[in-house]
Amino acid sequence: MSVNLQKGQRVSLSKDREGLSKIMVGLGWDAAEVKKRGLFGFGGGSTHNIDCDASVILLKNGRLESNKDVVYFGNLKHASGAVKHMGDNLTGDGDGDDEQIMIDLSKLPPEYDRLVITVNIYQAAQRHQHFGMIKNAFCRLVDEHRHEEMCRYNLTDSYPNQTAMIFGEIYREGSEWKFNAIGQGTKDNSINALANHIY
Repeated sequence: MSVNLQKGQRVSLSKDREGLSKIMVGLGWDAAEVKKRGLFGFGGGSTHNIDCDASVILLKNGRLESNKDVVYFGNLKHASGAVKHMGDNLTGDGDGDDEQIMIDLSKLPPEYDRLVITVNIYQAAQRHQHFGMIKNAFCRLVDEHRHEEMCRYNLTDSYPNQTAMIFGEIYREGSEWKFNAIGQGTKDNSINALANHIY
């Protein structure tokens, strides 16, 4: 049964799932409608063409040690084989997941203790775009072996002028894997800036 998380809430992923290894991280978003005023105040709406990019930052002892530990559209697979990005979605149109990242905890080297899940807007500064122009953003974690959604975190806060988002992190605590719903916006203009700025 899936748990709907609130900002700042933590949940155990492996406590009731013995042998949990393969996790699918699904992320989705929609461009918010822009109201247009036509003749006599009537008019339809349109949406921005916003290209969001999901990524996973792999940390050793809470630190990013190499840009090779950032998995995103420009580096689709981690050297360990533990994290694989399934490809870039340029618009966010349609229902369901817009981008998916596969994680195999059994392949993750023991020195990695945190997997940070982020989304940034591609060329946000150049396009004058921010997360205040996005709606219905979510992150969900699925147990691939059992085909069950474990948890889901829907962004409910407003994030005007924020160009990147730290959705949450999968982290190791002893022998247990947990997820923390962070929901922290930043003004970083690229995944590299976000990774280097925070970690």
